[in-house]
Amino acid sequence: MRSAGRLLSTPISTRLERIATLARQLRDRPLTTLAHHIDLDWLREAHRRTRKDGATGVDGQTADEYAMHLEDNLRSLLERAKSGTYRAPPVRRAYIPKDSGEMRPLGIPTFEDKVLQRAVAMLLEAIYEQEFLDCSYGFRPGRSAQQALDVLHREASKMAGGWVIEIDIRKYFDSIDHERLRDVLRGRIRDGVVQRLIGKWLNAGVLEDGAVTRSEAGSPQGGVVSPILANIFLHEALDVWFHRDVRERLRGRAHLVRYADDAVMLFEYEEDARRVMAALPERFGRYGLTLHPDKTRLLGFKRPDRVGYRGDDEDGPDEPGTFDFLGFTIHWAKSPMTGKWVVKMRTAADRFRRALRNISQWCKSHRHDPLEVQQRALGLMLRGHYGYYGRKGNRSRLWRLRHWAKRAWWRWLHRRSQRGLSWDAMIRLLRRYPLPEPRLASSA
Repeated sequence: MRSAGRLLSTPISTRLERIATLARQLRDRPLTTLAHHIDLDWLREAHRRTRKDGATGVDGQTADEYAMHLEDNLRSLLERAKSGTYRAPPVRRAYIPKDSGEMRPLGIPTFEDKVLQRAVAMLLEAIYEQEFLDCSYGFRPGRSAQQALDVLHREASKMAGGWVIEIDIRKYFDSIDHERLRDVLRGRIRDGVVQRLIGKWLNAGVLEDGAVTRSEAGSPQGGVVSPILANIFLHEALDVWFHRDVRERLRGRAHLVRYADDAVMLFEYEEDARRVMAALPERFGRYGLTLHPDKTRLLGFKRPDRVGYRGDDEDGPDEPGTFDFLGFTIHWAKSPMTGKWVVKMRTAADRFRRALRNISQWCKSHRHDPLEVQQRALGLMLRGHYGYYGRKGNRSRLWRLRHWAKRAWWRWLHRRSQRGLSWDAMIRLLRRYPLPEPRLASSA
């Protein structure tokens, strides 16, 4: 299967590069003929790239069921997409819990819709990767949250902290105005077939409790094409504005780091940060977006040995702050090696609690499973956590999670029988079924 996938990917990769080259050559002009790239081979590749283990949409059709008549299904899909007779089905509403206790809505498309969305997303990606700026890292090929954190760490260290604006857009994915998004897309995409398909997805609506609701705003999280549409919108609303309009008017250095709708701005001088902070609500308002009044904030992040320095400000000293980004709390601490102040990152408190809660809930639900099964599953959970949070300076939080994971495991093993399990017995059990020790996954 893998060799067949490589054979299939080669010509599509070449065509994607041709589209990217054309987009670079015609950087300031809209592209009018794009749909001809989406043919049967293109849909086969889109199908290959589509996850097969996801939840089913409103039609209940699984990936395996769709694959039983794959060629016929793809031919029919291509014909309907090109002729304009394709009808985008509503997405099925599902919810996942947030750390705040609220529920995050997800939209689950049908499998066929996922394939077609993937086909269009491949096309958009080839074009807009030539437009996107270096400051954005979310949902882009070859880019990751760890890279965004690396850049934030480097820039904050170079500025000795400076001033920080944490940006939080209230319900971003639910707030993307459809007409404004179409306007942004028309600046680059003028192909009628592609525009029509995107319009159908935006208007497809959501099925919940047997009723379909439609809105003039929102791109449901969970849709295959939603991440790149959201990136395109914020590229125009924030990235381009900051790099082409804002930075050249500032007195000192400034840097933007964005991962999807999570963004942080760094400034050398307070006066620059305050000017941008004052301009942000109006800028986002032009695109129908609203900043969260409590979570969007300006704070001083100066190196502690420079706390008394405020540039031209005469209001006196200010305390260094901390802020959160992509699951980490960014803070100042003294290096144990050199004794100098350095920027460090530790697991944010809410993410630590969530990880421990997930482990405890799993132990509760699976306490009667064989011990080797429990050990293997807990090991996977901990290694996954280490893989993301294993950054230099965060070792103590990783060891703390491992400690509390052992305690949670013991607590639920203790309750699975009337005889219970003493802690001494648990220590002996851990020698036989050890949990993996933390490791650093990043040198940053």
